Amino acid sequence: MKYNFFGNTGLVVSELCFGTMTFGGEGYWKAIGELKQDECTALIKGATDAGINFFDTANVYSYGQSEMLLGSAIKNLGIKRHELVIATKVRGFMGEGHNNVGLSRYHILQSIDESLERLQMDHVDILYVHGVDPVTPIEQTMRALNDVVTAGKVRYIAVCNWPAWMVMKAQGIAERYGWNKFEGLQYFYSIAGRDSEREVFPMAADQKLAVMPWSPLAGGFMSGKYTRDQEKSGGRRDNFDFPPVNKARAYDIIDVLAEVGRAHNVSVAQIALAWVRHQPVVTSTIIGAKSIQQLNDNVQSTEVKLTEDDLKKLNDISALPSEYPGWMVARQSADRVLNQPK
Repeated sequence: MKYNFFGNTGLVVSELCFGTMTFGGEGYWKAIGELKQDECTALIKGATDAGINFFDTANVYSYGQSEMLLGSAIKNLGIKRHELVIATKVRGFMGEGHNNVGLSRYHILQSIDESLERLQMDHVDILYVHGVDPVTPIEQTMRALNDVVTAGKVRYIAVCNWPAWMVMKAQGIAERYGWNKFEGLQYFYSIAGRDSEREVFPMAADQKLAVMPWSPLAGGFMSGKYTRDQEKSGGRRDNFDFPPVNKARAYDIIDVLAEVGRAHNVSVAQIALAWVRHQPVVTSTIIGAKSIQQLNDNVQSTEVKLTEDDLKKLNDISALPSEYPGWMVARQSADRVLNQPK
């Protein structure tokens, strides 16, 4: 297991982050996983034994059950709190009541206290805003996030699923008032879903933000279980077809993943995870598992070293179609990039 700095913070995290969305099984989260305490504890032990120090949950995962199961697993295993980096999230609908959702000051302050109680902790290391709240001013959200940091309940703040322009607006507001800024990004990124490369990742590189891809196997679609001849696998996508991917295009990518996998004598899933890990902007790839076998398969992907030829094959088959203004930026930048003063 290798370790990377979390953006510009000096915090060190493992190159894999263990996600706990399979913990619990409340409501529609049942389609993703229904793991109970003993199974969760075994997975947390397996992850830490493999060198993973970074764990990701959210208040909305099984409506609090994931946080409770994670916190109890850590306590049951006797793992020292300072040896782990724990992330949770705020924004999702958590129950009855008009104010039990969103990124208002009201909900953020309520939510962090409830998350800490479920986790049995006095702080989390990273608090993500889990998505956009179109009715709450960004200034109010950033002020509330700054307050939970200064109160000692959160070490760093980060963001999921916002458009790049909105992240930069928030960063500008925070800089103007001297508040804590976002230090990391959690976005969907997979060899079958490279949209974040258009605007989000260039922003991350420019601003020195950590990048944590979620669903690097595209909800299991790039696991090797799905082919043109087998559109059902018994996996979660059979009943929870998310995140959306262009399946016709994804099958072409799977063919190349399988080819590269055979050359390395590893699974399609391991090649798909290794491809994500090889992207320079990526800090820690979020993996999930329902069993120790799945966890071990994911962890073993860190041993896969893709060659330049492997990467070219995979990059070419999965390349994004050119879009405006990207193609115009590339065209107009050529005379400056290629003709540097010597």
